[in-house]
Amino acid sequence: MRLLRLLLIGLLQLGILFPKENLAEEYTFSFKPEGIVLSNVPFSMKVNIPESYIGKRLIIKGVKDFTKDVFINNSTFIIKDLAISGSGLKEIEIQVGDFKTNVEIRVIPGWLSLLPPLVAITLALLTKEMLLSLFVGIWSGVSIITGYNPIFGFFKSLDTYVVRSLANSNHASIIIFSLLFGGMIGIICKNGGMLGIVNTASKYAKTRRSGQLATSIMGVIIFFDDYANTLLVGNTMRPFTDKLRISREKLAYIVDSTAAPVANLAFISTWSVFQMSLLDIPYSNAGITVSPYITFIKSIPYGFYSIFALWLLFWLGIMRRDFGPMYKSEIRAVKDKKVIRDGASPLMDNSLLEMGEFGKKACHWLNAIIPIIVVIFTTITGLYVTGVRNLNGLERSFHNIIGKSNSYGSLMWGAALGGFIALILSVTQKLLSLRGSVDAWLSGIKAMVLAAVVLVLAWTLGQVCEDLKTAEFIIHNTRNLVFPAVLPIITFLTASIISFATGTSWGTMTILVPLIVPLALKMTGGNIDSQVFLASFAAILSGATFGDHCSPISDTTILSSMASGSDHIDHVKTQFPYAVTAGVFAAIFGYIPAGFGIQGFYCMVPALVLVIVFIRFVGRSVDK
Repeated sequence: MRLLRLLLIGLLQLGILFPKENLAEEYTFSFKPEGIVLSNVPFSMKVNIPESYIGKRLIIKGVKDFTKDVFINNSTFIIKDLAISGSGLKEIEIQVGDFKTNVEIRVIPGWLSLLPPLVAITLALLTKEMLLSLFVGIWSGVSIITGYNPIFGFFKSLDTYVVRSLANSNHASIIIFSLLFGGMIGIICKNGGMLGIVNTASKYAKTRRSGQLATSIMGVIIFFDDYANTLLVGNTMRPFTDKLRISREKLAYIVDSTAAPVANLAFISTWSVFQMSLLDIPYSNAGITVSPYITFIKSIPYGFYSIFALWLLFWLGIMRRDFGPMYKSEIRAVKDKKVIRDGASPLMDNSLLEMGEFGKKACHWLNAIIPIIVVIFTTITGLYVTGVRNLNGLERSFHNIIGKSNSYGSLMWGAALGGFIALILSVTQKLLSLRGSVDAWLSGIKAMVLAAVVLVLAWTLGQVCEDLKTAEFIIHNTRNLVFPAVLPIITFLTASIISFATGTSWGTMTILVPLIVPLALKMTGGNIDSQVFLASFAAILSGATFGDHCSPISDTTILSSMASGSDHIDHVKTQFPYAVTAGVFAAIFGYIPAGFGIQGFYCMVPALVLVIVFIRFVGRSVDK
């Protein structure tokens, strides 16, 4: 037996039993799908072949409805638009010259890609337990990815997907910024500065109406980033709105509805810069040399959802009316003096919600305002400095500077410096001891931990949805509904659904801009100034914001609940009717007419008046 083994090894070494070149050639063939394969949904396959086969044809049999024939001009390439019917383990036959092989591919039913977000959203609404709901949604998705194995799915959810979310540098920056900002808020609450703001503001805004409008205006002023907007406005105005008996749900709605809508209507913001950057590749491929910034500026009037959301918000405050679950929350705050309902679970530690934590007595309001101004100033300075440093020969324009800046790093620097200044002010004025200041800073960080955990789980669920190709499934099943006149409204609805299901507006933009922009260019003959093109481009951002406002698994919605000290599910339930109202107005009076060439002015003016009429007859006066 030993002699036979040595003989076989020798034959192999000599290449007599199996020629070496054939062995090497066979092992250089590689055919691998890129990610999960959904039934009947197009997928891509990465191919590696020996260089000796360049110039030949690759034939794939067994894909849906046709045989794929590809000319080989490189040893490594990607084949797109493959599709397989049915589910389970499927075989496709691949032939390249004289080489033939069968590749086994695991195909899952397309509808399963919708299961994780549906499970998370349904459980959240039924149980009001956000952490459990998000994790079960993640678990269900990863179990599908691991071959329907719930045990492997459980462990991989933790050691792969949750860890991956934490390892993402942008995610880590947001978590650190939130914790640092919470520490600063902890200090200015404890030293009495926040109570000083409340007492000073109360002299000028003494009614619920003026309080809501002041909060809304502050949300508009901080336009450069939605995260900064949410955390600054929510945390700063919370004790003030509490004193005026404005419910936490209403504060969360104001914060949420002035964060993303303001950021995506602003001439310059992290949102606008991000969306403009997505236009670079489609414009380059189409040979368009016009600056994407010009396109964004021209598309602002077509941001119908953001326009209606802000218009609705301000008129609800001016007319002092509400409807739906928000009306009940406001009645509870006014009549029972309870800004949060009994049994609510605010997305922050309850210790900071007690007025006893806002210092034994108020100190000067500047002790709170100065650290907040430091945060804003440092963030803007950081955006400028990092943007200029990264220009690499580009023109020193405002657009290029913001586009190349390190927004997350700037936010972290601002929050850290703001907390340090708050500590110095407290110690030098003997408002707190050094030990007391550090303890207050740690208490503020502790108050943000729950929200940080929810954010990590929301990001993880978004990654699971990306791996399960949830967005691709939705897009594929709505592809036959599109022609030029309906492109804006279909884009708006598709973006809304994807954003709602995945909980990420930026992810929605990343997916849809490369798909919708080339389609819109083709339908309009490359006319980037046409109303259909501009409305379709704006509909991506508007739809992503609309879906984001409705989704309980959205990171910005979670941040709004956190900053406002609101129960997250209560925030989602009370905001949902308002978001849908703005969304319906945007669809009927914005994107549908725009697709048929009707100028926005002729629909928007009557529609804005109709919003006021709607509030008057559907809304009910809380004060009465």
